[in-house]
Amino acid sequence: MEPVITIQLSEVISTIFYTFLGVALMGACWWAINRFTHFSVIKEIEEDQNTALAVLIGSVFLALSIIISAVILS
Repeated sequence: MEPVITIQLSEVISTIFYTFLGVALMGACWWAINRFTHFSVIKEIEEDQNTALAVLIGSVFLALSIIISAVILS
């Protein structure tokens, strides 16, 4: 006999809620980075090929996603 997997409505709702919360926090982080830097981050990465800035922004988003996933799992 195969085990029956039941998905509860509360699990689906909490998954959707935390997904939107995580995306909103990522967007707020991106807005804050653009707001508080005195240069255009997008121009620096795309046109000037600033690899160090791209790695820094990527690591910020990676750290934020790890924090969000740890909060969801707790």
